Amino acid sequence: MDAPVTPVAIDNDHQNPSKHLPSQKNTSKGGWNAAIFVIFVEMAERFAFYGLAGNLITYLTNNLGQPVAAAAKNVNTWVGVSAIFPLLGAFVADSYLGRFKTILASSSIYFLGMVLLSLSVSVIPTHSRKPVFFTALYILAIGEGGHKPCVQTFAADQFDENNPEEKAAKSSFFNWWYLGIVTGASVAIVVVIYLQDNVSWAAGFGVLAGSLAVALALFLIGMKRYRKQRPTGSPFTRVAQVFVAAARKWRLTESHGSRGICCEDDRVPGQTMGPKLVRTNQFRFLDKAMMIDNDDAMRKSRNPWKLCSLNQVEEVKLLLRLIPIWVSCLMFCAVITQLHTFFTKQGSTMSRSLGPNFQVPPAALQSLVGLTILIAVPVYDCVFVPIARKLTKSPTGITMLQRIGIGLFVSILNMVVAGIVETARVNTARKHGLIDTTKAVIPMSIWWLLPQYVLTGIGDVFTIIGLQELFYDQMPEEMRSIGAAAYISIVGIGSFVNTGIISVVQMISSKHGKEWLRDNLNRSNLNYFYWVLAGLSAINLCVYMWISSAFEYKKVEEYNEISEGKELEMEWYSDVRV
Repeated sequence: MDAPVTPVAIDNDHQNPSKHLPSQKNTSKGGWNAAIFVIFVEMAERFAFYGLAGNLITYLTNNLGQPVAAAAKNVNTWVGVSAIFPLLGAFVADSYLGRFKTILASSSIYFLGMVLLSLSVSVIPTHSRKPVFFTALYILAIGEGGHKPCVQTFAADQFDENNPEEKAAKSSFFNWWYLGIVTGASVAIVVVIYLQDNVSWAAGFGVLAGSLAVALALFLIGMKRYRKQRPTGSPFTRVAQVFVAAARKWRLTESHGSRGICCEDDRVPGQTMGPKLVRTNQFRFLDKAMMIDNDDAMRKSRNPWKLCSLNQVEEVKLLLRLIPIWVSCLMFCAVITQLHTFFTKQGSTMSRSLGPNFQVPPAALQSLVGLTILIAVPVYDCVFVPIARKLTKSPTGITMLQRIGIGLFVSILNMVVAGIVETARVNTARKHGLIDTTKAVIPMSIWWLLPQYVLTGIGDVFTIIGLQELFYDQMPEEMRSIGAAAYISIVGIGSFVNTGIISVVQMISSKHGKEWLRDNLNRSNLNYFYWVLAGLSAINLCVYMWISSAFEYKKVEEYNEISEGKELEMEWYSDVRV
Protein backbone atom coordinates (compact mmCIF):
# COMPACT_ATOMS: atom_id res chain seq x y z
CA MET A 1 0.00 0.00 0.00
CA ASP A 2 1.42 3.38 -0.99
CA ALA A 3 1.70 5.86 1.84
CA PRO A 4 3.84 8.85 2.67
CA VAL A 5 6.14 8.63 5.68
CA THR A 6 4.58 10.23 8.75
CA PRO A 7 6.92 12.82 10.25
CA VAL A 8 7.61 13.37 13.95
CA ALA A 9 5.26 15.89 15.52
CA ILE A 10 6.34 18.19 18.33
CA ASP A 11 3.85 20.07 20.49
CA ASN A 12 4.43 22.95 22.90
CA ASP A 13 5.06 25.93 20.63
CA HIS A 14 7.01 23.86 18.09
CA GLN A 15 4.24 24.25 15.58
CA ASN A 16 5.31 27.81 14.83
CA PRO A 17 8.52 27.75 12.81
CA SER A 18 9.28 31.39 13.55
CA LYS A 19 9.87 30.50 17.16
CA HIS A 20 12.89 28.43 16.15
CA LEU A 21 14.65 31.09 14.14
CA PRO A 22 18.01 32.09 15.61
CA SER A 23 16.85 35.64 16.17
CA GLN A 24 13.93 34.67 18.38
CA LYS A 25 13.70 32.78 21.69
CA ASN A 26 11.04 30.72 23.31
CA THR A 27 11.63 31.22 27.02
CA SER A 28 8.25 29.99 28.25
CA LYS A 29 9.12 26.30 27.93
CA GLY A 30 12.24 24.20 27.92
CA GLY A 31 15.83 25.19 28.62
CA TRP A 32 17.45 24.90 32.03
CA ASN A 33 14.22 26.12 33.69
CA ALA A 34 12.62 22.81 32.68
CA ALA A 35 15.66 20.54 32.64
CA ILE A 36 16.54 21.31 36.26
CA PHE A 37 13.30 19.64 37.43
CA VAL A 38 14.13 16.50 35.47
CA ILE A 39 17.68 16.46 36.84
CA PHE A 40 16.36 16.54 40.42
CA VAL A 41 13.95 13.72 39.57
CA GLU A 42 16.81 11.61 38.26
CA MET A 43 18.92 12.43 41.32
CA ALA A 44 16.15 11.09 43.56
CA GLU A 45 15.74 7.95 41.44
CA ARG A 46 19.50 7.29 41.51
CA PHE A 47 19.40 7.86 45.27
CA ALA A 48 16.84 5.05 45.51
CA PHE A 49 18.59 2.69 43.08
CA TYR A 50 22.05 2.90 44.63
CA GLY A 51 20.67 2.88 48.15
CA LEU A 52 19.34 -0.57 47.24
CA ALA A 53 21.99 -1.92 44.84
CA GLY A 54 24.97 -0.70 46.87
CA ASN A 55 24.30 -2.99 49.84
CA LEU A 56 22.10 -5.67 48.27
CA ILE A 57 24.75 -8.39 48.46
CA THR A 58 25.00 -7.82 52.22
CA TYR A 59 21.27 -8.41 52.69
CA LEU A 60 21.33 -11.53 50.50
CA THR A 61 24.26 -13.10 52.34
CA ASN A 62 23.60 -11.96 55.92
CA ASN A 63 19.78 -11.92 56.06
CA LEU A 64 18.70 -14.43 53.41
CA GLY A 65 21.69 -16.72 53.96
CA GLN A 66 22.82 -17.03 50.35
CA PRO A 67 26.40 -18.13 49.45
CA VAL A 68 28.69 -15.34 48.22
CA ALA A 69 28.90 -16.57 44.61
CA ALA A 70 25.12 -17.12 44.42
CA ALA A 71 24.43 -13.69 45.92
CA ALA A 72 26.82 -12.07 43.43
CA LYS A 73 25.00 -13.79 40.56
CA ASN A 74 21.61 -12.64 41.92
CA VAL A 75 22.82 -9.04 42.18
CA ASN A 76 24.27 -9.19 38.64
CA THR A 77 21.06 -10.72 37.27
CA TRP A 78 18.85 -8.07 38.86
CA VAL A 79 21.11 -5.23 37.68
CA GLY A 80 21.16 -6.83 34.23
CA VAL A 81 17.38 -7.17 33.96
CA SER A 82 16.97 -3.59 35.24
CA ALA A 83 19.23 -2.42 32.42
CA ILE A 84 17.60 -4.51 29.66
CA PHE A 85 13.97 -3.55 30.36
CA PRO A 86 14.74 0.03 29.18
CA LEU A 87 14.82 -1.32 25.61
CA LEU A 88 11.12 -2.16 25.94
CA GLY A 89 10.39 1.07 27.80
CA ALA A 90 12.05 3.14 25.09
CA PHE A 91 10.05 1.40 22.38
CA VAL A 92 6.79 2.11 24.24
CA ALA A 93 7.78 5.74 24.79
CA ASP A 94 8.82 6.50 21.21
CA SER A 95 5.98 4.51 19.63
CA TYR A 96 2.91 4.97 21.83
CA LEU A 97 2.99 6.93 25.09
CA GLY A 98 5.63 9.61 24.59
CA ARG A 99 8.44 10.26 27.05
CA PHE A 100 6.49 12.35 29.55
CA LYS A 101 3.71 9.78 30.10
CA THR A 102 6.20 6.91 30.19
CA ILE A 103 8.24 8.63 32.90
CA LEU A 104 5.09 9.32 34.90
CA ALA A 105 3.83 5.71 34.68
CA SER A 106 7.21 4.09 35.36
CA SER A 107 7.93 6.37 38.33
CA SER A 108 4.63 5.28 39.90
CA ILE A 109 5.52 1.60 39.37
CA TYR A 110 8.97 2.19 40.84
CA PHE A 111 7.48 3.83 43.93
CA LEU A 112 5.06 0.93 44.48
CA GLY A 113 7.91 -1.57 44.14
CA MET A 114 9.97 0.22 46.77
CA VAL A 115 7.00 0.32 49.15
CA LEU A 116 6.59 -3.47 48.73
CA LEU A 117 10.32 -3.94 49.32
CA SER A 118 10.08 -1.97 52.58
CA LEU A 119 7.17 -4.16 53.69
CA SER A 120 9.06 -7.35 52.78
CA VAL A 121 11.78 -6.62 55.36
CA SER A 122 9.41 -5.44 58.10
CA VAL A 123 5.78 -6.60 58.35
CA ILE A 124 5.88 -9.63 56.02
CA PRO A 125 6.27 -12.92 57.99
CA THR A 126 9.82 -14.32 57.94
CA HIS A 127 8.94 -17.48 56.00
CA SER A 128 7.41 -15.39 53.16
CA ARG A 129 10.01 -12.66 52.97
CA LYS A 130 12.27 -14.15 50.30
CA PRO A 131 9.64 -14.52 47.52
CA VAL A 132 8.09 -11.11 48.34
CA PHE A 133 11.55 -9.51 48.42
CA PHE A 134 12.48 -10.82 44.98
CA THR A 135 9.03 -9.94 43.58
CA ALA A 136 9.55 -6.36 44.74
CA LEU A 137 13.04 -6.30 43.20
CA TYR A 138 11.70 -7.17 39.76
CA ILE A 139 8.79 -4.74 40.04
CA LEU A 140 11.50 -2.14 40.55
CA ALA A 141 13.22 -3.47 37.41
CA ILE A 142 10.01 -2.86 35.43
CA GLY A 143 9.87 0.71 36.74
CA GLU A 144 13.50 1.19 35.76
CA GLY A 145 12.59 0.02 32.27
CA GLY A 146 10.40 3.01 31.59
CA HIS A 147 12.31 5.55 33.65
CA LYS A 148 15.92 5.10 32.57
CA PRO A 149 15.71 5.53 28.78
CA CYS A 150 13.31 8.47 28.88
CA VAL A 151 14.48 10.77 31.67
CA GLN A 152 17.86 11.69 30.22
CA THR A 153 16.47 12.05 26.69
CA PHE A 154 13.49 14.06 27.97
CA ALA A 155 15.86 16.42 29.79
CA ALA A 156 18.06 16.81 26.70
CA ASP A 157 14.94 17.53 24.61
CA GLN A 158 14.41 20.69 26.67
CA PHE A 159 17.32 22.28 24.78
CA ASP A 160 16.32 23.36 21.27
CA GLU A 161 19.12 22.59 18.82
CA ASN A 162 17.79 25.31 16.49
CA ASN A 163 18.33 27.97 19.16
CA PRO A 164 22.05 28.92 19.31
CA GLU A 165 21.98 29.78 23.01
CA GLU A 166 20.24 26.54 24.00
CA LYS A 167 22.46 24.51 21.71
CA ALA A 168 25.52 25.96 23.47
CA ALA A 169 24.03 25.11 26.87
CA LYS A 170 23.36 21.57 25.68
CA SER A 171 27.01 20.99 24.75
CA SER A 172 28.02 20.41 28.39
CA PHE A 173 24.65 19.03 29.51
CA PHE A 174 25.77 15.38 29.68
CA ASN A 175 28.69 16.16 32.01
CA TRP A 176 26.50 18.05 34.48
CA TRP A 177 23.66 15.53 34.15
CA TYR A 178 25.99 12.75 35.18
CA LEU A 179 27.39 14.92 37.97
CA GLY A 180 23.86 15.36 39.33
CA ILE A 181 22.96 11.68 39.37
CA VAL A 182 26.31 10.79 40.94
CA THR A 183 25.52 13.23 43.73
CA GLY A 184 22.25 11.39 44.40
CA ALA A 185 23.98 8.01 44.31
CA SER A 186 26.80 9.13 46.62
CA VAL A 187 24.44 10.53 49.25
CA ALA A 188 22.48 7.25 49.18
CA ILE A 189 25.61 5.19 49.67
CA VAL A 190 26.67 7.25 52.69
CA VAL A 191 23.29 7.85 54.37
CA VAL A 192 21.06 4.91 53.42
CA ILE A 193 23.69 2.20 53.81
CA TYR A 194 24.52 3.54 57.27
CA LEU A 195 20.84 3.24 58.20
CA GLN A 196 20.68 -0.30 56.81
CA ASP A 197 23.78 -1.44 58.75
CA ASN A 198 23.20 0.45 62.01
CA VAL A 199 19.43 1.06 62.35
CA SER A 200 17.37 -1.39 60.28
CA TRP A 201 16.73 -2.47 56.72
CA ALA A 202 13.15 -1.25 57.02
CA ALA A 203 14.37 2.27 57.89
CA GLY A 204 16.81 2.28 54.98
CA PHE A 205 14.26 1.12 52.42
CA GLY A 206 11.62 3.46 53.88
CA VAL A 207 13.88 6.45 53.18
CA LEU A 208 14.27 5.24 49.59
CA ALA A 209 10.49 5.02 49.15
CA GLY A 210 10.15 8.55 50.51
CA SER A 211 12.71 9.87 48.02
CA LEU A 212 10.70 8.39 45.13
CA ALA A 213 7.53 10.07 46.40
CA VAL A 214 9.39 13.41 46.43
CA ALA A 215 10.72 12.74 42.90
CA LEU A 216 7.23 12.09 41.56
CA ALA A 217 5.94 15.32 43.14
CA LEU A 218 8.84 17.34 41.68
CA PHE A 219 8.22 15.95 38.22
CA LEU A 220 4.56 17.01 38.35
CA ILE A 221 5.44 20.49 39.67
CA GLY A 222 7.50 21.23 36.54
CA MET A 223 4.85 19.83 34.18
CA LYS A 224 3.91 23.16 32.57
CA ARG A 225 7.53 24.00 31.77
CA TYR A 226 8.32 20.93 29.66
CA ARG A 227 8.59 20.59 25.92
CA LYS A 228 6.91 17.29 25.13
CA GLN A 229 7.41 15.13 22.08
CA ARG A 230 4.50 13.17 20.69
CA PRO A 231 4.96 9.47 19.91
CA THR A 232 5.57 8.84 16.22
CA GLY A 233 4.74 5.18 15.79
CA SER A 234 7.27 2.39 15.81
CA PRO A 235 10.71 3.68 14.73
CA PHE A 236 11.61 0.09 13.86
CA THR A 237 9.15 0.27 10.95
CA ARG A 238 11.41 2.76 9.18
CA VAL A 239 14.39 0.48 9.81
CA ALA A 240 12.57 -2.58 8.48
CA GLN A 241 11.49 -0.66 5.36
CA VAL A 242 15.12 -0.02 4.41
CA PHE A 243 16.11 -3.69 4.67
CA VAL A 244 12.99 -4.84 2.78
CA ALA A 245 13.45 -2.27 0.01
CA ALA A 246 17.15 -3.12 -0.33
CA ALA A 247 16.34 -6.85 -0.54
CA ARG A 248 13.68 -6.28 -3.20
CA LYS A 249 16.24 -4.43 -5.36
CA TRP A 250 19.26 -6.61 -4.71
CA ARG A 251 20.02 -6.86 -8.44
CA LEU A 252 19.75 -3.14 -9.06
CA THR A 253 22.87 -0.97 -9.33
CA GLU A 254 23.30 2.73 -9.91
CA SER A 255 25.01 2.06 -13.24
CA HIS A 256 22.50 -0.53 -14.47
CA GLY A 257 18.75 -0.03 -14.15
CA SER A 258 18.67 2.84 -11.67
CA ARG A 259 17.11 6.17 -12.63
CA GLY A 260 18.51 8.06 -9.67
CA ILE A 261 18.19 8.13 -5.92
CA CYS A 262 15.32 9.25 -3.70
CA CYS A 263 16.17 12.60 -2.14
CA GLU A 264 12.77 13.24 -0.60
CA ASP A 265 12.86 15.43 2.51
CA ASP A 266 10.79 13.65 5.18
CA ARG A 267 10.78 16.61 7.51
CA VAL A 268 8.00 19.14 7.89
CA PRO A 269 9.02 22.83 7.89
CA GLY A 270 8.73 24.49 11.27
CA GLN A 271 9.08 21.31 13.28
CA THR A 272 12.08 20.55 15.45
CA MET A 273 13.71 17.95 13.26
CA GLY A 274 17.34 17.09 12.82
CA PRO A 275 19.32 18.21 9.77
CA LYS A 276 19.45 16.07 6.65
CA LEU A 277 22.09 13.37 6.64
CA VAL A 278 24.86 13.24 4.04
CA ARG A 279 25.35 10.08 2.01
CA THR A 280 28.18 7.83 3.24
CA ASN A 281 30.06 4.91 1.70
CA GLN A 282 29.64 2.35 4.50
CA PHE A 283 27.04 -0.44 4.25
CA ARG A 284 26.53 0.33 0.56
CA PHE A 285 24.25 -2.70 0.13
CA LEU A 286 21.56 -0.59 1.84
CA ASP A 287 21.88 2.12 -0.83
CA LYS A 288 19.75 -0.04 -3.13
CA ALA A 289 16.75 0.91 -0.97
CA MET A 290 16.94 4.51 -2.23
CA MET A 291 17.58 3.70 -5.89
CA ILE A 292 14.67 4.48 -8.22
CA ASP A 293 13.71 1.84 -10.74
CA ASN A 294 11.20 2.14 -13.60
CA ASP A 295 8.29 1.06 -11.38
CA ASP A 296 9.12 3.75 -8.79
CA ALA A 297 9.38 6.43 -11.47
CA MET A 298 5.89 5.59 -12.76
CA ARG A 299 4.25 5.98 -9.33
CA LYS A 300 2.62 9.21 -8.18
CA SER A 301 3.51 8.48 -4.55
CA ARG A 302 6.34 6.55 -2.95
CA ASN A 303 5.84 3.01 -1.66
CA PRO A 304 7.89 3.12 1.60
CA TRP A 305 8.46 -0.66 1.51
CA LYS A 306 10.04 -0.44 -1.95
CA LEU A 307 11.68 2.97 -2.05
CA CYS A 308 13.24 4.79 0.91
CA SER A 309 14.74 8.25 1.13
CA LEU A 310 18.46 8.89 1.38
CA ASN A 311 17.92 10.26 4.89
CA GLN A 312 16.07 7.12 5.97
CA VAL A 313 18.82 4.85 4.65
CA GLU A 314 21.51 6.87 6.41
CA GLU A 315 19.56 6.63 9.68
CA VAL A 316 19.77 2.84 9.49
CA LYS A 317 23.49 3.09 8.81
CA LEU A 318 23.84 5.12 12.01
CA LEU A 319 22.30 2.23 13.96
CA LEU A 320 24.55 -0.37 12.34
CA ARG A 321 27.68 1.64 13.13
CA LEU A 322 26.82 1.72 16.82
CA ILE A 323 26.36 -2.05 17.21
CA PRO A 324 30.11 -2.95 17.23
CA ILE A 325 30.79 -0.14 19.71
CA TRP A 326 27.99 -1.49 21.92
CA VAL A 327 29.51 -4.99 21.87
CA SER A 328 33.06 -3.80 22.55
CA CYS A 329 32.00 -1.94 25.72
CA LEU A 330 30.37 -4.96 27.41
CA MET A 331 33.62 -5.98 29.09
CA PHE A 332 33.95 -2.55 30.71
CA CYS A 333 30.54 -2.98 32.33
CA ALA A 334 31.44 -6.52 33.43
CA VAL A 335 34.36 -4.96 35.31
CA ILE A 336 32.40 -2.20 37.05
CA THR A 337 29.85 -4.69 38.42
CA GLN A 338 32.55 -5.73 40.93
CA LEU A 339 31.73 -2.47 42.69
CA HIS A 340 28.47 -3.87 44.10
CA THR A 341 29.72 -7.39 44.80
CA PHE A 342 33.30 -8.45 45.46
CA PHE A 343 34.64 -4.98 46.33
CA THR A 344 32.05 -4.84 49.12
CA LYS A 345 32.83 -8.36 50.36
CA GLN A 346 36.55 -7.52 50.43
CA GLY A 347 35.88 -4.48 52.60
CA SER A 348 33.73 -6.47 55.02
CA THR A 349 36.77 -8.56 56.05
CA MET A 350 39.11 -5.61 56.68
CA SER A 351 39.65 -3.17 59.54
CA ARG A 352 36.93 -0.51 59.21
CA SER A 353 37.48 1.54 62.37
CA LEU A 354 37.25 5.29 62.01
CA GLY A 355 37.88 6.62 65.48
CA PRO A 356 37.14 4.66 68.68
CA ASN A 357 33.40 4.15 68.17
CA PHE A 358 32.62 4.21 64.45
CA GLN A 359 32.81 1.40 61.90
CA VAL A 360 32.73 2.33 58.20
CA PRO A 361 30.06 0.26 56.40
CA PRO A 362 31.92 -1.65 53.66
CA ALA A 363 29.41 -0.65 50.98
CA ALA A 364 29.86 3.02 51.94
CA LEU A 365 33.18 3.06 50.09
CA GLN A 366 31.16 3.15 46.89
CA SER A 367 30.65 6.83 47.70
CA LEU A 368 34.33 7.27 46.80
CA VAL A 369 33.36 6.57 43.18
CA GLY A 370 30.84 9.39 43.33
CA LEU A 371 33.31 11.72 45.04
CA THR A 372 35.88 10.96 42.35
CA ILE A 373 33.33 11.78 39.64
CA LEU A 374 32.27 14.99 41.43
CA ILE A 375 35.89 16.13 41.28
CA ALA A 376 36.81 14.67 37.90
CA VAL A 377 33.87 16.01 35.83
CA PRO A 378 34.62 19.72 36.47
CA VAL A 379 38.34 19.02 35.99
CA TYR A 380 37.59 17.28 32.70
CA ASP A 381 35.26 20.05 31.51
CA CYS A 382 37.29 23.04 32.68
CA VAL A 383 40.92 21.82 32.52
CA PHE A 384 41.33 18.71 30.37
CA VAL A 385 39.11 19.80 27.46
CA PRO A 386 40.71 23.30 27.00
CA ILE A 387 44.20 21.75 27.01
CA ALA A 388 43.12 19.02 24.59
CA ARG A 389 41.55 21.65 22.30
CA LYS A 390 44.93 23.34 21.91
CA LEU A 391 46.58 20.07 21.00
CA THR A 392 43.94 18.54 18.73
CA LYS A 393 42.24 21.72 17.40
CA SER A 394 38.93 19.93 18.01
CA PRO A 395 36.06 21.87 19.69
CA THR A 396 35.46 18.95 22.09
CA GLY A 397 39.14 18.33 22.82
CA ILE A 398 38.96 14.61 22.11
CA THR A 399 36.36 12.62 20.20
CA MET A 400 33.64 10.61 21.91
CA LEU A 401 35.32 7.34 20.88
CA GLN A 402 38.70 8.49 22.22
CA ARG A 403 37.01 9.36 25.51
CA ILE A 404 35.43 5.91 25.73
CA GLY A 405 38.75 4.22 24.87
CA ILE A 406 40.59 6.00 27.71
CA GLY A 407 38.01 4.65 30.14
CA LEU A 408 38.47 1.12 28.80
CA PHE A 409 42.20 1.39 29.46
CA VAL A 410 41.55 2.65 33.01
CA SER A 411 39.35 -0.40 33.67
CA ILE A 412 42.33 -2.66 32.91
CA LEU A 413 44.46 -0.78 35.45
CA ASN A 414 41.58 -1.06 37.91
CA MET A 415 41.53 -4.87 37.82
CA VAL A 416 45.33 -5.12 38.00
CA VAL A 417 45.37 -2.90 41.10
CA ALA A 418 42.41 -4.75 42.67
CA GLY A 419 44.25 -8.05 42.21
CA ILE A 420 47.40 -6.69 43.86
CA VAL A 421 45.44 -5.34 46.87
CA GLU A 422 43.57 -8.65 47.23
CA THR A 423 46.89 -10.54 47.23
CA ALA A 424 48.14 -8.28 50.04
CA ARG A 425 44.89 -8.83 51.99
CA VAL A 426 45.13 -12.64 51.80
CA ASN A 427 48.83 -12.55 52.72
CA THR A 428 48.00 -10.43 55.76
CA ALA A 429 45.32 -12.92 56.83
CA ARG A 430 47.78 -15.80 56.42
CA LYS A 431 50.51 -13.97 58.35
CA HIS A 432 48.20 -13.48 61.35
CA GLY A 433 46.75 -16.99 61.26
CA LEU A 434 43.27 -15.79 60.23
CA ILE A 435 42.99 -17.64 56.95
CA ASP A 436 40.25 -20.00 58.23
CA THR A 437 38.55 -17.56 60.62
CA THR A 438 35.88 -16.21 58.29
CA LYS A 439 34.40 -13.63 60.69
CA ALA A 440 37.73 -12.31 61.99
CA VAL A 441 38.77 -8.75 61.12
CA ILE A 442 42.00 -8.76 59.14
CA PRO A 443 44.44 -6.12 60.48
CA MET A 444 44.61 -4.29 57.17
CA SER A 445 42.83 -0.97 56.72
CA ILE A 446 39.84 -0.83 54.38
CA TRP A 447 41.39 2.29 52.86
CA TRP A 448 43.76 0.04 50.90
CA LEU A 449 40.76 -0.41 48.61
CA LEU A 450 40.74 3.33 47.83
CA PRO A 451 42.71 3.08 44.52
CA GLN A 452 40.29 0.63 42.91
CA TYR A 453 37.26 2.78 43.83
CA VAL A 454 38.97 5.92 42.50
CA LEU A 455 39.91 4.16 39.25
CA THR A 456 36.29 3.03 38.87
CA GLY A 457 35.17 6.66 39.11
CA ILE A 458 37.76 7.86 36.60
CA GLY A 459 36.75 5.12 34.18
CA ASP A 460 33.11 6.17 34.49
CA VAL A 461 33.94 9.81 33.70
CA PHE A 462 35.49 8.75 30.42
CA THR A 463 33.54 5.69 29.25
CA ILE A 464 30.06 6.01 30.78
CA ILE A 465 29.61 9.71 29.96
CA GLY A 466 31.18 9.12 26.55
CA LEU A 467 28.67 6.35 25.84
CA GLN A 468 25.78 8.56 26.96
CA GLU A 469 26.84 11.28 24.54
CA LEU A 470 27.61 8.88 21.67
CA PHE A 471 24.28 7.05 21.87
CA TYR A 472 22.39 10.34 22.00
CA ASP A 473 24.33 12.25 19.37
CA GLN A 474 24.70 9.47 16.79
CA MET A 475 21.14 8.10 16.94
CA PRO A 476 18.37 9.19 14.54
CA GLU A 477 16.31 11.99 16.07
CA GLU A 478 13.14 9.94 16.58
CA MET A 479 15.04 7.02 18.17
CA ARG A 480 16.94 8.81 20.91
CA SER A 481 15.01 7.12 23.73
CA ILE A 482 16.03 3.81 22.20
CA GLY A 483 19.59 5.14 21.98
CA ALA A 484 19.54 5.85 25.71
CA ALA A 485 18.13 2.37 26.33
CA ALA A 486 20.85 0.82 24.16
CA TYR A 487 23.54 2.57 26.22
CA ILE A 488 21.89 1.43 29.47
CA SER A 489 21.57 -2.13 28.19
CA ILE A 490 25.36 -2.30 27.92
CA VAL A 491 25.41 -2.21 31.72
CA GLY A 492 22.78 -4.95 31.85
CA ILE A 493 24.40 -7.30 29.37
CA GLY A 494 27.77 -6.53 31.00
CA SER A 495 26.33 -7.80 34.29
CA PHE A 496 25.25 -11.03 32.56
CA VAL A 497 28.71 -11.31 30.99
CA ASN A 498 30.22 -11.03 34.46
CA THR A 499 27.84 -13.74 35.73
CA GLY A 500 28.91 -15.96 32.84
CA ILE A 501 32.59 -15.37 33.60
CA ILE A 502 31.98 -16.30 37.26
CA SER A 503 30.27 -19.54 36.19
CA VAL A 504 33.07 -20.48 33.78
CA VAL A 505 35.77 -19.65 36.35
CA GLN A 506 34.00 -21.71 39.00
CA MET A 507 33.56 -24.64 36.65
CA ILE A 508 37.17 -24.69 35.42
CA SER A 509 38.76 -24.05 38.83
CA SER A 510 36.68 -26.78 40.51
CA LYS A 511 38.00 -29.30 38.00
CA HIS A 512 41.59 -28.36 38.90
CA GLY A 513 41.43 -28.43 42.68
CA LYS A 514 39.16 -25.88 44.36
CA GLU A 515 36.80 -23.14 43.26
CA TRP A 516 38.36 -19.70 43.08
CA LEU A 517 35.32 -17.93 44.57
CA ARG A 518 34.27 -19.44 47.89
CA ASP A 519 32.29 -18.32 50.94
CA ASN A 520 35.58 -17.99 52.83
CA LEU A 521 37.13 -15.11 50.91
CA ASN A 522 40.50 -15.77 52.56
CA ARG A 523 40.61 -19.23 50.94
CA SER A 524 39.42 -17.90 47.58
CA ASN A 525 41.51 -16.78 44.64
CA LEU A 526 39.71 -13.51 44.04
CA ASN A 527 43.01 -11.96 42.92
CA TYR A 528 43.23 -14.46 40.05
CA PHE A 529 39.64 -13.63 39.10
CA TYR A 530 40.49 -9.92 38.94
CA TRP A 531 43.50 -10.64 36.75
CA VAL A 532 41.39 -12.75 34.41
CA LEU A 533 39.09 -9.73 34.02
CA ALA A 534 42.15 -7.54 33.35
CA GLY A 535 43.35 -9.91 30.61
CA LEU A 536 39.94 -10.10 28.97
CA SER A 537 39.65 -6.29 29.17
CA ALA A 538 43.04 -5.88 27.45
CA ILE A 539 41.92 -8.12 24.58
CA ASN A 540 38.64 -6.19 24.42
CA LEU A 541 40.50 -2.86 24.22
CA CYS A 542 42.44 -4.08 21.17
CA VAL A 543 39.16 -5.07 19.49
CA TYR A 544 37.63 -1.70 20.38
CA MET A 545 40.56 0.22 18.87
CA TRP A 546 40.20 -1.75 15.64
CA ILE A 547 36.44 -1.11 15.50
CA SER A 548 36.66 2.58 16.34
CA SER A 549 39.34 3.18 13.70
CA ALA A 550 36.71 2.44 11.00
CA PHE A 551 33.85 4.35 12.68
CA GLU A 552 32.24 7.21 10.72
CA TYR A 553 30.52 9.94 12.70
CA LYS A 554 27.17 11.36 11.61
CA LYS A 555 27.49 13.77 8.70
CA VAL A 556 24.77 16.37 8.17
CA GLU A 557 23.82 19.13 5.78
CA GLU A 558 22.98 22.61 6.95
CA TYR A 559 19.23 23.18 7.19
CA ASN A 560 17.63 26.59 7.32
CA GLU A 561 14.15 27.01 8.76
CA ILE A 562 11.68 28.68 6.41
CA SER A 563 9.33 31.35 7.59
CA GLU A 564 5.69 30.49 8.24
CA GLY A 565 3.50 30.56 5.14
CA LYS A 566 6.33 30.18 2.66
CA GLU A 567 5.93 27.22 0.36
CA LEU A 568 8.63 24.57 0.56
CA GLU A 569 9.69 23.06 -2.76
CA MET A 570 10.82 19.41 -2.59
CA GLU A 571 11.53 16.84 -5.26
CA TRP A 572 10.96 13.25 -4.26
CA TYR A 573 13.59 11.86 -6.57
CA SER A 574 16.69 13.02 -8.37
CA ASP A 575 18.17 11.96 -11.69
CA VAL A 576 21.60 13.12 -10.57
CA ARG A 577 23.77 10.25 -9.40
CA VAL A 578 25.80 10.83 -6.23
